[in-house]
Amino acid sequence: ITVTLAVGTQRMVRRNALIRRLPAVETLGSVTIICSDKTGTLTQNKMVAQQVRTGDRQYQVTGDGYVPQGEFRWQGEAIAPQDSPELALLLLTGMLCNDAALQKENGEWAILGDPTEGALTVMAAKGNFDPARLPAETKRLVEFPFSSERKRMAVVLDASQESLYAHLPENWGATPYLLLAKGSPELLLDRSRQVMVSGERQELHPDGRSQILSDNEQMASQGLRVLGFAYRPLEQQPVEGAAEEAETDLIWLGLVGMIDALRPEVKEAVKRSHNAGIRTMMITGDHQLTARAIARDLGMTDGDAQVLSGNELQRLSQQDLEAAVKTVNVYARVAPEHKLRIVQALQAQHQVVAMTGDGVNDAPALKQADIGIAMGITGTDVSKEASDMVLLDDNFATIVAAAEEGRVVYTNIRRFVKYILGSNIGEVLTVAASPILLPILDVPLTPLQILWMNLVTDGFPALALAVEPAEPDVMNHPPNDPQESIFARGLGAYMVRIGIVFSIIAISLMYWAYYHAQSHPGDPERWKTMVFTTLCLAQMGHAIAVRSNTKLTLQMSPWSNPYVLLAVVVTTILQLMLVYVEPLRNFFGTELLSPMELLICFGFSTLLFVWVELEKIVGKLRRFKR
Repeated sequence: ITVTLAVGTQRMVRRNALIRRLPAVETLGSVTIICSDKTGTLTQNKMVAQQVRTGDRQYQVTGDGYVPQGEFRWQGEAIAPQDSPELALLLLTGMLCNDAALQKENGEWAILGDPTEGALTVMAAKGNFDPARLPAETKRLVEFPFSSERKRMAVVLDASQESLYAHLPENWGATPYLLLAKGSPELLLDRSRQVMVSGERQELHPDGRSQILSDNEQMASQGLRVLGFAYRPLEQQPVEGAAEEAETDLIWLGLVGMIDALRPEVKEAVKRSHNAGIRTMMITGDHQLTARAIARDLGMTDGDAQVLSGNELQRLSQQDLEAAVKTVNVYARVAPEHKLRIVQALQAQHQVVAMTGDGVNDAPALKQADIGIAMGITGTDVSKEASDMVLLDDNFATIVAAAEEGRVVYTNIRRFVKYILGSNIGEVLTVAASPILLPILDVPLTPLQILWMNLVTDGFPALALAVEPAEPDVMNHPPNDPQESIFARGLGAYMVRIGIVFSIIAISLMYWAYYHAQSHPGDPERWKTMVFTTLCLAQMGHAIAVRSNTKLTLQMSPWSNPYVLLAVVVTTILQLMLVYVEPLRNFFGTELLSPMELLICFGFSTLLFVWVELEKIVGKLRRFKR
């Protein structure tokens, strides 16, 4: 079993899933729910700014990828951002309240840092703000960093710096210090008192707030990630840790909508997971409408499905949350601690949960989940340590591929257990019956021969069966029940049935061989060698037949798993060497068989293969009648 699990981990690594804990390989085959982040897992994590909405204007931003070339269009005409004071200040905020860097590598533009911040840097560069010089020449005095709890970031700058002052509009405030902020539109809007419109600061009235929230929802419903931008002139420099006091009485600048294109393979992966009985859930920090739009495009939910926000989730008791997770597939504006509650609620429903995460605060949820999945590219070391599996490509499709491999591993474990125990039951019954059926008190096998059967004729084919590839319908049936016995779904009955059939074949051969050896010239003990050879050769036929539960051997390519063919051929040759190579014959206590006696052994051993194939035909006929 350990070898099979190890082989499974190698297969998964080739599909970009790194297993950190061996039992996770088997658990993946039982996963019933995949809880996935959106950014970078369902999407490409390559943000591109497409829309900007200020107090009275809506701009379209052109350009592709991270190339700092594009235009700002208003009413279909290209405009210079410097002609709009609030747009210019918004772009300046996006570039300076930012930790990402834009650089050229091997002739390609790339982002060093967070993709969302990278998109803001590229957008500002399209507005003729120098992405190399301006951030480098503008010194930060104080930073209030982004966190999943605050959902915003702010920096305080010395407004007298020449690099900054030259880019500020006339009516910005003219104070010694300047606070620039970006983050969740709803949260920044709550902290804003004024709005800049056409270069003038105006009171932010309820109607204006409603319009901004409406714009935010409209952009989010298009699948855009939306950030709000605001600033505040300061007379005094705030101290570190005084974010709550500094980030008040802000002046609203506008909204930026960014698109993060879906990974092309994810939609098919979601469909495959649904076909396999695996429910998919999206847990994101984005706006509810953005999350719903993305989930709808991926087929995770329909357009009217409920989306549970972090604030709503926070108000639910654990019992109410357990009821909600039965139907809700999309969670928005979620904090890391909410992920833990969602996992616990799902596990209370006896679900086997796979949860993704990349941050330090995601570690408790990853640890709690049945399969914790960390991101190999963007994930922190803490999240990787807490996980059972690491996605080397941060791709949702890899999770589904790993679940498929988990099912293959579990199926292969059942397959070689079926092979080994079914054969062993037959061998035990044969040895036990010999003193009863024969006129002498003797058994056909020596301890050394039994050891040979356990190590070689059982071992080689079983290892080969452990690398059997997936059957075509492996993702067309529900997940494995982790509570079920390995002998469930007819496996136990199969082993007993095959064991009895195997023993009947072997006992029949033994009975005939005993009297044949006594009445024909040659060593009278050679009947034991015939039984030994028949038992070993019959297992080879069993190994070939047991590769599939439904397909006949003639319908399967022997090259789909050449290791089984190799194991059968090598083991058969070794078995014949025990009979016909004198040193081995003397060591194992076998006797020389005539060609006719060997042919009879082959004939009897083939009967087990024929029986298993007939069972498949009968099974097909039964399914056809249904």
